[in-house]
Amino acid sequence: MSMNSYLDIKPEVAEAVAAGKPVVALESTIISHGMPYPQNVQTALQVEQIIRDCGAVPATIAIIGGRLKAGLTPEEIEYFGKKGQAIAKASRRDLAVLCARGQDGATTVTTTMMIAHMAGIRVFATGGIGGVHRGAETTMDISADLEELANTPVMVVCAGAKSILDLGLTLEYLETHGVPVLGYGTEELPAFYTRSSGFKVDYRVDSPQELAAAFKAQHDLGLGGGMLVTNPIPQAYSMDPGVINAAIDQAIGECEEKGIHGKATTPFLLARVAELTGGDSLASNIQLVFNNARLAAQTAIAYCQM
Repeated sequence: MSMNSYLDIKPEVAEAVAAGKPVVALESTIISHGMPYPQNVQTALQVEQIIRDCGAVPATIAIIGGRLKAGLTPEEIEYFGKKGQAIAKASRRDLAVLCARGQDGATTVTTTMMIAHMAGIRVFATGGIGGVHRGAETTMDISADLEELANTPVMVVCAGAKSILDLGLTLEYLETHGVPVLGYGTEELPAFYTRSSGFKVDYRVDSPQELAAAFKAQHDLGLGGGMLVTNPIPQAYSMDPGVINAAIDQAIGECEEKGIHGKATTPFLLARVAELTGGDSLASNIQLVFNNARLAAQTAIAYCQM
Protein backbone atom coordinates (compact mmCIF):
# COMPACT_ATOMS: atom_id res chain seq x y z
CA MET A 1 0.00 0.00 0.00
CA SER A 2 1.41 3.40 -0.93
CA MET A 3 1.02 6.69 0.88
CA ASN A 4 -1.11 7.73 -2.10
CA SER A 5 -3.86 5.29 -1.15
CA TYR A 6 -4.78 7.92 1.48
CA LEU A 7 -4.80 10.71 -1.11
CA ASP A 8 -7.83 12.19 -2.90
CA ILE A 9 -6.95 14.55 -5.75
CA LYS A 10 -9.78 16.80 -6.94
CA PRO A 11 -10.49 15.90 -10.60
CA GLU A 12 -9.73 19.41 -11.89
CA VAL A 13 -6.33 19.30 -10.12
CA ALA A 14 -5.52 15.76 -11.31
CA GLU A 15 -6.33 16.71 -14.92
CA ALA A 16 -4.15 19.84 -14.75
CA VAL A 17 -1.18 17.94 -13.25
CA ALA A 18 -1.50 15.14 -15.84
CA ALA A 19 -1.63 17.68 -18.69
CA GLY A 20 1.39 19.59 -17.41
CA LYS A 21 -0.70 22.67 -16.62
CA PRO A 22 0.16 25.09 -13.79
CA VAL A 23 -1.23 24.26 -10.35
CA VAL A 24 -0.69 26.18 -7.09
CA ALA A 25 -1.11 24.51 -3.69
CA LEU A 26 -2.65 26.41 -0.76
CA GLU A 27 -2.67 25.48 2.92
CA SER A 28 -5.69 25.11 5.20
CA THR A 29 -4.30 26.21 8.59
CA ILE A 30 -4.80 29.77 7.39
CA ILE A 31 -8.53 28.95 7.07
CA SER A 32 -9.01 27.16 10.40
CA HIS A 33 -6.45 28.93 12.62
CA GLY A 34 -5.35 32.04 10.73
CA MET A 35 -8.52 34.13 10.61
CA PRO A 36 -12.01 34.34 12.11
CA TYR A 37 -15.14 33.09 10.26
CA PRO A 38 -16.46 34.26 7.76
CA GLN A 39 -13.33 36.22 6.73
CA ASN A 40 -11.37 32.96 6.55
CA VAL A 41 -13.74 31.41 3.98
CA GLN A 42 -14.02 34.62 1.91
CA THR A 43 -10.23 34.94 1.85
CA ALA A 44 -9.68 31.28 0.89
CA LEU A 45 -12.16 31.51 -1.99
CA GLN A 46 -10.69 34.83 -3.12
CA VAL A 47 -7.15 33.39 -3.14
CA GLU A 48 -8.39 30.53 -5.34
CA GLN A 49 -10.02 33.07 -7.68
CA ILE A 50 -6.81 35.12 -7.93
CA ILE A 51 -4.92 31.98 -8.99
CA ARG A 52 -7.58 31.18 -11.61
CA ASP A 53 -7.53 34.76 -12.91
CA CYS A 54 -3.76 34.41 -13.47
CA GLY A 55 -4.34 31.24 -15.52
CA ALA A 56 -3.43 28.50 -13.02
CA VAL A 57 -5.46 25.92 -11.06
CA PRO A 58 -5.70 26.29 -7.26
CA ALA A 59 -5.42 23.24 -4.98
CA THR A 60 -6.31 23.99 -1.36
CA ILE A 61 -4.91 21.15 0.75
CA ALA A 62 -6.37 19.64 3.93
CA ILE A 63 -7.17 16.39 5.75
CA ILE A 64 -10.87 15.53 5.93
CA GLY A 65 -12.13 12.34 7.55
CA GLY A 66 -8.62 10.87 7.49
CA ARG A 67 -8.21 11.50 3.74
CA LEU A 68 -5.41 13.69 2.38
CA LYS A 69 -7.10 16.17 0.05
CA ALA A 70 -5.32 17.93 -2.82
CA GLY A 71 -7.99 20.42 -3.88
CA LEU A 72 -11.12 21.30 -1.90
CA THR A 73 -14.65 22.12 -3.03
CA PRO A 74 -16.22 25.42 -1.88
CA GLU A 75 -18.41 23.35 0.49
CA GLU A 76 -15.30 21.77 2.06
CA ILE A 77 -13.70 25.21 2.48
CA GLU A 78 -16.90 26.44 4.18
CA TYR A 79 -16.87 23.39 6.50
CA PHE A 80 -13.26 24.10 7.44
CA GLY A 81 -13.92 27.78 8.05
CA LYS A 82 -16.90 27.09 10.31
CA LYS A 83 -15.15 24.41 12.38
CA GLY A 84 -12.17 26.73 12.74
CA GLN A 85 -9.89 26.02 15.68
CA ALA A 86 -11.83 22.84 16.54
CA ILE A 87 -9.81 21.27 13.69
CA ALA A 88 -6.42 19.86 14.67
CA LYS A 89 -3.39 21.67 13.30
CA ALA A 90 -1.57 18.86 11.47
CA SER A 91 2.19 18.74 11.12
CA ARG A 92 4.22 15.77 9.86
CA ARG A 93 4.05 13.96 13.23
CA ASP A 94 0.22 14.13 13.22
CA LEU A 95 -0.54 12.68 9.78
CA ALA A 96 -0.47 8.97 10.61
CA VAL A 97 -2.73 9.24 13.67
CA LEU A 98 -5.24 11.59 11.95
CA CYS A 99 -5.46 9.24 8.94
CA ALA A 100 -5.80 6.16 11.14
CA ARG A 101 -8.57 7.79 13.21
CA GLY A 102 -10.41 9.23 10.22
CA GLN A 103 -10.10 12.76 11.62
CA ASP A 104 -9.78 16.23 10.10
CA GLY A 105 -6.53 18.16 10.00
CA ALA A 106 -5.58 21.66 8.93
CA THR A 107 -2.35 21.47 6.95
CA THR A 108 0.60 23.65 7.94
CA VAL A 109 3.40 24.60 5.54
CA THR A 110 4.98 21.20 6.29
CA THR A 111 1.99 18.97 5.53
CA THR A 112 0.85 21.12 2.59
CA MET A 113 4.30 20.61 1.01
CA MET A 114 4.11 16.85 1.64
CA ILE A 115 0.64 16.42 0.15
CA ALA A 116 1.38 18.79 -2.77
CA HIS A 117 4.46 16.72 -3.61
CA MET A 118 2.45 13.46 -3.45
CA ALA A 119 -0.07 14.99 -5.86
CA GLY A 120 2.62 16.20 -8.29
CA ILE A 121 2.21 19.92 -7.47
CA ARG A 122 5.46 21.90 -7.49
CA VAL A 123 4.49 25.41 -6.34
CA PHE A 124 2.78 26.44 -3.08
CA ALA A 125 1.65 29.89 -1.90
CA THR A 126 1.29 30.68 1.80
CA GLY A 127 1.41 33.64 4.18
CA GLY A 128 4.56 33.21 6.24
CA ILE A 129 6.64 30.17 7.11
CA GLY A 130 7.44 28.93 10.58
CA GLY A 131 11.00 29.17 11.80
CA VAL A 132 13.30 29.19 14.77
CA HIS A 133 11.47 30.67 17.77
CA ARG A 134 13.07 33.31 19.95
CA GLY A 135 14.86 31.57 22.80
CA ALA A 136 15.22 28.34 20.79
CA GLU A 137 18.76 27.88 22.12
CA THR A 138 17.08 26.74 25.36
CA THR A 139 13.61 25.56 24.22
CA MET A 140 14.66 23.88 20.93
CA ASP A 141 11.39 25.26 19.49
CA ILE A 142 12.06 25.08 15.75
CA SER A 143 9.25 24.78 13.22
CA ALA A 144 9.00 21.53 11.26
CA ASP A 145 8.53 23.76 8.18
CA LEU A 146 12.30 24.28 7.97
CA GLU A 147 13.06 20.56 7.96
CA GLU A 148 10.41 19.98 5.28
CA LEU A 149 11.92 22.69 3.09
CA ALA A 150 15.22 20.81 3.33
CA ASN A 151 13.65 17.54 2.13
CA THR A 152 10.58 18.08 -0.05
CA PRO A 153 10.98 19.45 -3.60
CA VAL A 154 8.26 22.12 -3.56
CA MET A 155 8.74 25.85 -4.10
CA VAL A 156 7.17 27.83 -1.26
CA VAL A 157 6.18 31.45 -1.96
CA CYS A 158 5.76 33.38 1.29
CA ALA A 159 6.07 36.90 2.75
CA GLY A 160 9.12 35.84 4.74
CA ALA A 161 8.88 34.59 8.30
CA LYS A 162 6.77 36.23 10.97
CA SER A 163 8.79 38.60 13.12
CA ILE A 164 7.55 36.72 16.22
CA LEU A 165 10.48 34.41 15.28
CA ASP A 166 14.26 34.75 15.47
CA LEU A 167 14.81 35.62 11.82
CA GLY A 168 18.62 35.47 11.92
CA LEU A 169 18.62 31.94 13.35
CA THR A 170 15.88 30.91 10.88
CA LEU A 171 18.13 31.91 7.96
CA GLU A 172 21.12 30.12 9.54
CA TYR A 173 19.08 26.92 9.89
CA LEU A 174 17.93 27.06 6.25
CA GLU A 175 21.52 27.67 5.10
CA THR A 176 22.78 24.66 7.08
CA HIS A 177 20.13 22.49 5.40
CA GLY A 178 20.94 23.77 1.91
CA VAL A 179 17.64 25.57 1.26
CA PRO A 180 18.01 28.51 -1.17
CA VAL A 181 16.25 31.66 0.07
CA LEU A 182 15.34 34.01 -2.79
CA GLY A 183 14.05 37.57 -2.41
CA TYR A 184 11.51 38.64 -5.03
CA GLY A 185 12.60 42.15 -6.02
CA THR A 186 14.53 42.49 -2.77
CA GLU A 187 17.88 41.61 -1.22
CA GLU A 188 16.45 41.62 2.29
CA LEU A 189 14.31 39.02 4.02
CA PRO A 190 10.80 40.44 4.38
CA ALA A 191 9.34 40.13 7.89
CA PHE A 192 5.73 39.26 7.04
CA TYR A 193 3.92 42.48 8.13
CA THR A 194 6.86 44.66 7.04
CA ARG A 195 8.94 44.70 3.86
CA SER A 196 12.31 44.31 5.51
CA SER A 197 13.96 42.61 8.48
CA GLY A 198 17.52 43.87 8.07
CA PHE A 199 18.68 40.32 7.17
CA LYS A 200 19.99 39.44 3.69
CA VAL A 201 18.52 36.70 1.49
CA ASP A 202 20.77 34.48 -0.65
CA TYR A 203 19.73 35.91 -4.03
CA ARG A 204 17.54 38.66 -5.39
CA VAL A 205 15.28 37.53 -8.26
CA ASP A 206 13.21 39.94 -10.36
CA SER A 207 10.81 37.87 -12.49
CA PRO A 208 8.61 34.75 -12.25
CA GLN A 209 10.61 33.34 -15.21
CA GLU A 210 13.85 33.66 -13.24
CA LEU A 211 12.25 31.92 -10.24
CA ALA A 212 10.97 29.09 -12.44
CA ALA A 213 14.38 28.69 -14.11
CA ALA A 214 16.16 28.43 -10.74
CA PHE A 215 13.68 25.85 -9.48
CA LYS A 216 13.91 23.82 -12.70
CA ALA A 217 17.72 23.84 -12.47
CA GLN A 218 17.51 22.64 -8.85
CA HIS A 219 15.22 19.82 -9.98
CA ASP A 220 17.36 18.93 -13.03
CA LEU A 221 20.50 18.84 -10.87
CA GLY A 222 18.81 16.29 -8.60
CA LEU A 223 19.45 18.45 -5.54
CA GLY A 224 16.18 17.51 -3.84
CA GLY A 225 14.67 19.76 -1.22
CA GLY A 226 12.57 22.84 -1.62
CA MET A 227 13.15 26.47 -2.49
CA LEU A 228 11.94 29.42 -0.44
CA VAL A 229 10.76 32.53 -2.26
CA THR A 230 10.22 35.55 -0.02
CA ASN A 231 7.87 38.12 -1.53
CA PRO A 232 7.53 41.39 0.42
CA ILE A 233 4.08 42.60 1.44
CA PRO A 234 2.83 45.32 -0.98
CA GLN A 235 4.00 48.77 0.19
CA ALA A 236 0.42 50.02 0.64
CA TYR A 237 -0.27 47.35 3.29
CA SER A 238 3.13 47.26 4.98
CA MET A 239 2.90 48.12 8.69
CA ASP A 240 5.05 50.50 10.68
CA PRO A 241 7.92 48.34 12.03
CA GLY A 242 7.87 50.21 15.38
CA VAL A 243 4.15 49.55 15.90
CA ILE A 244 4.22 45.90 14.86
CA ASN A 245 7.41 45.10 16.79
CA ALA A 246 6.07 46.68 19.98
CA ALA A 247 2.89 44.59 19.63
CA ILE A 248 4.95 41.44 19.03
CA ASP A 249 7.19 42.09 22.04
CA GLN A 250 4.14 42.61 24.26
CA ALA A 251 2.46 39.45 22.91
CA ILE A 252 5.62 37.38 23.47
CA GLY A 253 5.82 38.65 27.08
CA GLU A 254 2.20 37.65 27.71
CA CYS A 255 2.79 34.28 26.06
CA GLU A 256 5.68 33.57 28.46
CA GLU A 257 3.68 34.73 31.50
CA LYS A 258 0.82 32.40 30.57
CA GLY A 259 3.23 29.48 30.01
CA ILE A 260 2.01 28.92 26.44
CA HIS A 261 4.44 26.89 24.33
CA GLY A 262 4.72 24.43 21.42
CA LYS A 263 2.15 24.56 18.65
CA ALA A 264 -0.18 26.82 20.68
CA THR A 265 2.41 29.63 20.52
CA THR A 266 1.89 30.94 16.99
CA PRO A 267 -1.96 31.09 17.02
CA PHE A 268 -1.85 32.89 20.40
CA LEU A 269 0.74 35.41 19.23
CA LEU A 270 -1.00 36.15 15.92
CA ALA A 271 -4.40 36.65 17.57
CA ARG A 272 -2.88 38.88 20.27
CA VAL A 273 -0.94 40.96 17.73
CA ALA A 274 -4.17 41.43 15.73
CA GLU A 275 -5.90 42.68 18.91
CA LEU A 276 -3.03 45.00 19.82
CA THR A 277 -2.91 46.53 16.33
CA GLY A 278 -6.69 47.05 16.15
CA GLY A 279 -7.10 44.50 13.37
CA ASP A 280 -4.55 46.16 11.06
CA SER A 281 -2.38 43.05 11.10
CA LEU A 282 -5.28 40.89 9.86
CA ALA A 283 -5.90 43.24 6.90
CA SER A 284 -2.18 43.14 6.06
CA ASN A 285 -2.16 39.34 6.42
CA ILE A 286 -4.95 38.96 3.83
CA GLN A 287 -3.24 41.26 1.31
CA LEU A 288 0.13 39.52 1.53
CA VAL A 289 -1.54 36.14 0.90
CA PHE A 290 -3.20 37.56 -2.25
CA ASN A 291 0.18 38.94 -3.36
CA ASN A 292 1.90 35.58 -2.83
CA ALA A 293 -0.86 33.71 -4.70
CA ARG A 294 -0.33 35.94 -7.76
CA LEU A 295 3.43 35.41 -7.79
CA ALA A 296 3.07 31.65 -7.24
CA ALA A 297 0.60 31.38 -10.14
CA GLN A 298 2.89 33.39 -12.47
CA THR A 299 5.85 31.22 -11.47
CA ALA A 300 3.92 27.94 -11.93
CA ILE A 301 2.90 29.13 -15.41
CA ALA A 302 6.52 30.04 -16.28
CA TYR A 303 7.70 26.62 -15.02
CA CYS A 304 5.18 24.80 -17.23
CA GLN A 305 6.35 26.78 -20.28
CA MET A 306 9.95 25.53 -19.89
